[in-house]
Amino acid sequence: MKVDELGDWRRTHTSTDLGPKLDGKDVTVMGWISSIRKQGKIIFVLIHDIKGDIQVTAITGKTSEKMLTKLQSLSLHSVIAIKGKVKSISKAPQGAEIIPEEIKILNTSEIKPPFSIFGGELPGIDKRLDMRSLELRRPKPQAIFRIRHTTLVSVREFLSNNGYLEVQTPKIIASATEGGASLFPVLYYDKEAFLAQSPQLYKEQLTMCFEKVFEIGPIFRAEPSRTLRHLAEIVSIDLEEAYVSYEDVTKTLEKLVQHTMKTVADKCEEETKELGITITVPKLPFKRYTYTEIINVLQETGFKINWGADLSTSALKKIGEIYPDFYFINDWPTASKPFYIKPKSDKPEISESFDLMAGSLEISSGGTRVSSRRLLTNRLKDQGLKPKLFEKHLDLFDHGMPPHAGFGLGMDRLMMILTQEENIREVTLFPRDRLRLTP
Repeated sequence: MKVDELGDWRRTHTSTDLGPKLDGKDVTVMGWISSIRKQGKIIFVLIHDIKGDIQVTAITGKTSEKMLTKLQSLSLHSVIAIKGKVKSISKAPQGAEIIPEEIKILNTSEIKPPFSIFGGELPGIDKRLDMRSLELRRPKPQAIFRIRHTTLVSVREFLSNNGYLEVQTPKIIASATEGGASLFPVLYYDKEAFLAQSPQLYKEQLTMCFEKVFEIGPIFRAEPSRTLRHLAEIVSIDLEEAYVSYEDVTKTLEKLVQHTMKTVADKCEEETKELGITITVPKLPFKRYTYTEIINVLQETGFKINWGADLSTSALKKIGEIYPDFYFINDWPTASKPFYIKPKSDKPEISESFDLMAGSLEISSGGTRVSSRRLLTNRLKDQGLKPKLFEKHLDLFDHGMPPHAGFGLGMDRLMMILTQEENIREVTLFPRDRLRLTP
């Protein structure tokens, strides 16, 4: 089928602009075809655009033969533009339909999609991700990513209104931010470099000059496993603030989460209805438990775990059953936390650190940072890292590093909470994991 050029045609109205008040008005609409139905001498074509559905109605004897032929030849998902007159009709979407006068076929769909986006049985997520942009035409993912947009706007609004400066830090770095093996090496001209695990060191440095900073951006972790909660590339909401401790930033974090959930609940009623969920805005303050208290609770339930051990998936599941809402786990063993987390002065085996949990799901981690060069050098050595690799960072501590604290909040995991999805891939546009590098 011949495809038309867009030329000088431009959309004048979207679906939600239409209504009885425009009866008799000339409009130009554009979108893709979600339904074609013939009923006697009438052809109903449903066009979907960014806002919703538009009904185009062509009637034999009133619509030109050329127009009727074109409409009948179209397949689902074809992209078209229609010029016509609005007619008020109560049964149509928004209470109005369009009587077509001119049509442009902007592109055609030549192959039937491997799954229906209008309902019925769906294949597993891996099959759907193979054709992600087509799958994103489904109402459910449309709702998810509108909620994601509102979430990002809300986070920026809250942090900006509270005096934090948004920054962007490098994603190609010379050395590991947090140590460990979960790094993606890259060839940077003739040198070895890495994709950033975190903006941690940069945002700490920026507290020297801006005091309060935040960043929303990608981080990369070479997770060897493939779970419902982990990806190799995620979006992190990072915050750092001078002249505060971890107790202060936990208060900021819980207010940020509450504000965001309230904003989404207020502004995304249609989306939550589409998902069949209700967002319960949490009350402040969130409960706070120490790591030691959590270990004691686990031991009391018969769970075998020793103080100092990391909390395994099964341990977190058990704790999530006991504490299903938001809560902090504070004061982790120093040995279990990154080198930049500050040990307590009176009890150095315990650190000024926290994880924010939602049931069994960790969504944020943070703490007071080390602001002493001597202590930071010792912490690097304790974790088997070479201070020489962090020399540029350490040198700045000779020029007056203020005491500071911060956190990283996983945007994708926050989205799992907001949308009540169990698989992190459902809330990520183009997820990357051990087995997926396309699309």
